[in-house]
Amino acid sequence: MASKRTTAVPEVALRSGNARPMPAVGMGTAAIPPAPEATKDAVLAAIEVGYRHFDTAALYGTEKPLGEAVAEAARRGLVASREEVFVTSKLWCTQCHPDLVLPALRQTLQNLQMEYVDLHLIHWPVALEPGPITFPAKREDAVPLDIEGVWRAMEECQRLGLAKAIGASNFTTKHLDKLLAVATILPAVNQVELNPVWQQRTLRDYCAEKGILVAAYSPLGGQNLDGTGNAVMASEVLAGIAKARGKTVAQVSLRWIYEQGVTSIAKSYNVERLKQNLEIFDWELTDEDQLKISQIQQKKVVKGIDLFSREGEFTSVDTADLDVVE
Repeated sequence: MASKRTTAVPEVALRSGNARPMPAVGMGTAAIPPAPEATKDAVLAAIEVGYRHFDTAALYGTEKPLGEAVAEAARRGLVASREEVFVTSKLWCTQCHPDLVLPALRQTLQNLQMEYVDLHLIHWPVALEPGPITFPAKREDAVPLDIEGVWRAMEECQRLGLAKAIGASNFTTKHLDKLLAVATILPAVNQVELNPVWQQRTLRDYCAEKGILVAAYSPLGGQNLDGTGNAVMASEVLAGIAKARGKTVAQVSLRWIYEQGVTSIAKSYNVERLKQNLEIFDWELTDEDQLKISQIQQKKVVKGIDLFSREGEFTSVDTADLDVVE
């Protein structure tokens, strides 16, 4: 018998694939640098406070500790079985080649010690020369992405039952146009940077029209690579709303995202913050709050060029194809 959770998290049905509904708030595991033991402990703590949605990727180096934590949670009765947990992983750019997609997912499943992932995403609309996963990548290793071939292989992963649903990450409407033109199975999800400081209205409207669920990474502003601070946490507008409502800025941001019909992947290894991030479902933002948030100056943090070292030259791709700002 699974133990009683502290917070019941609403779930959202995916319109493509065979996955169980996705919990509206998930826990991210992208740690810099990777910290396997801390990840395992944090996932177990998150399961105890009510999380059932976990996000990892081949790049993060956290698939193994995530899988270990879920297995231990099942042994301890924190969850009835692995089926109670929604797990997302992602295909890295070095694996974005038609013949490497299935072997890469099999490796992910071996790392997780699971028979399937609930959702498997193409991490970026970018292909790199096959080889070990390195970050940042060399500019000369960028090669044209065979989106048709790669998506066919992703569809095969779903047909084989190794991924219950498939989707994309960091895709703009331009990238999705190319994918949808060749898809026989539609992407269930597009996971992108999204928060009150980068609201993605154009992309959200597009995905709503196409039946693609939008999931938000960096819902609390994320880790700025340029050291300029966190525009979500520093927002005076959000701070004012938080103070008036007796909430944290993080809770206001997550609640705003939830009210847009978007799911969130929030990364925290702090148990108190993990709890707070789930305490967003029993209150609402006012129309005035929504108006104030809609007027926040917009700023994107994560850009395609950030995948690459500053040295070297792009020799076989147009840098415009790496652009994920719209």
